[in-house]
Amino acid sequence: MTELHESAGTGPGDAHFAVFPDRADAAAVARSFARPGSRTLAHASGRPWLVGRWHDEDVRTAHAGGARVAVVGCCPADPDELRRRTARLRDLAELDALARSLPGSFHLVGALDGRIRVQGTASGLRLVFHAEIDGVRVAATRADTLAAALRLDPDVEELAVRLLWPAPYPLFERSMWRQVTAVAPQDAVVVDADGRTVRHTRWWTPPEPVRPLAEAAPQIRMALQEAVGARTRQGGVVSCDLSGGLDSTSVCFLADRSPARVVASTWPGRDPADTDLSWAERAMGYLPDVEHVVWDADASPLVYEELLGIDDLLDEPTIGVMDRSRVLHHLPGLAARGSRLHLTGIGGDHVAWCSEAYYHRLLRTRPLFAARQLRGFRALWQWPLGGTVRALADSRPYGKWLADAAGHLRGPLPPSVATGLGWGMAPRVFDWVTPEAERMARRALLAAAPTASPLHPDRGLHADLEQIRSCSRVIRQWDRMAARVGLPMASPFLDDRVIEAFLAVRPSERVTPWRYKPVLSAAMRGIVPDACLRRANKATGTMDDSNGLRRHRGDLLALWQDSRLAELGLVDGGELRRLAQRPASKGLSQAILYSTIAAEVWLRGLDRSRTRAARP
Repeated sequence: MTELHESAGTGPGDAHFAVFPDRADAAAVARSFARPGSRTLAHASGRPWLVGRWHDEDVRTAHAGGARVAVVGCCPADPDELRRRTARLRDLAELDALARSLPGSFHLVGALDGRIRVQGTASGLRLVFHAEIDGVRVAATRADTLAAALRLDPDVEELAVRLLWPAPYPLFERSMWRQVTAVAPQDAVVVDADGRTVRHTRWWTPPEPVRPLAEAAPQIRMALQEAVGARTRQGGVVSCDLSGGLDSTSVCFLADRSPARVVASTWPGRDPADTDLSWAERAMGYLPDVEHVVWDADASPLVYEELLGIDDLLDEPTIGVMDRSRVLHHLPGLAARGSRLHLTGIGGDHVAWCSEAYYHRLLRTRPLFAARQLRGFRALWQWPLGGTVRALADSRPYGKWLADAAGHLRGPLPPSVATGLGWGMAPRVFDWVTPEAERMARRALLAAAPTASPLHPDRGLHADLEQIRSCSRVIRQWDRMAARVGLPMASPFLDDRVIEAFLAVRPSERVTPWRYKPVLSAAMRGIVPDACLRRANKATGTMDDSNGLRRHRGDLLALWQDSRLAELGLVDGGELRRLAQRPASKGLSQAILYSTIAAEVWLRGLDRSRTRAARP
């Protein structure tokens, strides 16, 4: 088995592990996963059940007879209640109800009568993968752990798919290694007692968006309070982002009501039009017990910083590498102030707001109401009338939309109205992607289209779920990076119970052109002062992006000098080098280079891990 380099070690709040059936041959495989510093939980037989790295505070276990349950992550599960439910366990399917009842963000693992079951979160923040190793089906929380055991190289077609901007569902949820199977976030994987037979079983279904806002607001408030409380109930010092936006401000006020002492962290933007600091200072006027740290805007890293030095071990490419330095920059300073955990407002944009695509259905069920709202959206987003009509008339099923997208990969970027009112943004490839990579991506799209089902029949809820899961995949990697530098992060908006509470609200009240995040404002009224709930915009950070592109063009040029993607025949290295020398190029004014950079940085990280493993 290939050794993982030191970034595979665990930081506080970071847990990763593999799960093994209760069999002698599985025990032999499990021994190959043990590393210096790794830990083991055992089956009743004494054979290895979980092998990996975690801290004591990350794990709660219970056992009764032949049943065992482990909750790994952030979950304030009552130990006595967990034991009682484990003692009553007669079928692993009963863990569905347990998973849907607990707050926090965690993996849930069960063992009963020789069978094992593993699941992550519906958000996709905690994932599960599995593979057959020496005749034994092994599940794990990271795909690269299994790929290393099988000595696999990444699948070139999967790399081609990840060069799409964006890679659509379900393609972005596949493993980068063909022999490693990804488990969908709404599913659990069950391995039978023979140690080989495996199946996926659905444990989570999104709520129907039918609840009136007045009825839903108290449930949302409670879900957010429990999510923040799960991280702060132990007291000590926690830090919080405080951008002045509704999301981070809500988390900060909730944390202030907890036993923990709070340090608020504000990063002013470089753009003179950025109003984050003034809104953060307004909030601080109501938080007398909170310490406020304001960082120097000019000292903060720009987008694209330190791309050449990234050595985090990631199990898939992530556009999060573009902002890695910015995300991690302030964490050591907060840890020096005593913070044991950093809370963010990330995910609020994805759950407190929602897709305008709900109006595709609402136009058919409530035409007069929808027509009024759509006039407002047209003015807000500058949608042309003709494009709006065409988007609303488009009733293609998801699989047909996916197949059609395969035929237009070199076309111009789709208009925003088609994305906003449709199934999502149709994928594109760009000039530097080779014809062979385009063929592979098209083949993957066409292969997926006949059986592809949307995440929900309503294209609005499908779009919401896809965006939540896309965001979670980035945050999943950022969380690992943060834990590695010594201060773990948590994003309460991405807890399953919080997501469910928001998704249950009627879309006609959740997304409107007349109010900004009305659901969050209603839920936080009485906790966040009205003066802080009045903000109706957010900073864009476009100046940091464009300045970063200019300042770090030398790094981008170096990235393509010996491009791994070019070696695989997936990109034209010469075209990318020419672009790097012209950072003002129109094509780079948008984020369309992100997916290519993500794949290149990821491949370089794999090379570094192999070099380290080869050293004596």
